[in-house]
Amino acid sequence: MKNLSVLISGASIAGPALAHWLTRYGCTVTVVERAPAVRPGGQAVDFKGATHRTVLDRMGILGDVLARQTGGQDQTIVDATGRPRAVIPGEFTGGDIEIRRGDLAGILAAHTDCEYLFGDTVTALTETADGVDVTFADAGPRRFDLVVGADGIHSNVRRLAFGPERDYVRYLGYHYALAELGEDVADGEAVMYNEPGRMAAVGGPKASAFFVFAAPELDYDRGDTEQQRKLLIDAYRGAGWRVPELMAKVPGAREFYLDSLSRVTIDRYSRGRVVLLGDAAYGNTLGGFGTGLAIVGAYVLAGELLAADGDHRAAFARYEDRFRGYAEVAQRGSAGPFLAPPSPLRIKLRDWTFKSRFLLGLMLKATDKFATDIELPDYALGS
Repeated sequence: MKNLSVLISGASIAGPALAHWLTRYGCTVTVVERAPAVRPGGQAVDFKGATHRTVLDRMGILGDVLARQTGGQDQTIVDATGRPRAVIPGEFTGGDIEIRRGDLAGILAAHTDCEYLFGDTVTALTETADGVDVTFADAGPRRFDLVVGADGIHSNVRRLAFGPERDYVRYLGYHYALAELGEDVADGEAVMYNEPGRMAAVGGPKASAFFVFAAPELDYDRGDTEQQRKLLIDAYRGAGWRVPELMAKVPGAREFYLDSLSRVTIDRYSRGRVVLLGDAAYGNTLGGFGTGLAIVGAYVLAGELLAADGDHRAAFARYEDRFRGYAEVAQRGSAGPFLAPPSPLRIKLRDWTFKSRFLLGLMLKATDKFATDIELPDYALGS
């Protein structure tokens, strides 16, 4: 595939993972990323089961990932007085391997030999018989053989090639926020508190403070962090436990991110010479499988292009056929009602799940099954 040029939009997880494989297979790859550099920090992500571990090993990064893993941490669910109600074990929240998203992105970037265009974005795509003419916000126009949208649930490439976000992204009734409020808010302990439709956690794997709350779909500027901070503070007015203390720190949070819990549903992953990967194609916010799907999806997409000797029509069809069933795990639920149950009874039932070894064991077995439910060819061996 030495003559194949590929533009990948997105430099978080899925994009660099795909770039790693495509450059190994001889393609010329360019990755465009809106952020000015690989973004450090961020919430913890995890891998589960033999399939994820096999792909990491074949990439040659398993050792680096293991060296940077955070280790799953138990999280205590408490009532308004701080009294423990239940414990969520680290193996449930952190999978087999847990690592900070920024650390993983850095490892992937270090193992990828390709061109990066940071601080830029795609503004137009025009497909021709010979390729895709791409216009950028800053860089000059260029032509690529293929374009990959690996730019998340709010994918810009999907919008340009497939249509508006509202046609493919379904709001699931909840929003979440990550805020770095300082290590002193947790004192090294991971604690979670619930009221109906609201969850606040400190010291857990996501950030120093993590919030999930039920709400009508909020209308806000995704680039206006101050507006988003105010939305979070308004959503938690009147809450008990330590919430007033945490909300008082939100305006000065070193890092802050708010988004909806949403699910991507799309009939086809590709259109012509444009294909979607990761959350852009099969995202489900906080669903617990996004990073694994991104890594495995990149492996399969690149492998099918290799097997088809760069014939994108055949490769994209095989990628979809092989991967869609595996990606369905991301379509099966919403983390919102689990993390922020809508009633006192639902909170009690959720807590009881973690008190029952039998029910917890069933959940862990189910996640292991979903994470390994795919046949993984060794494309380098032609099998």
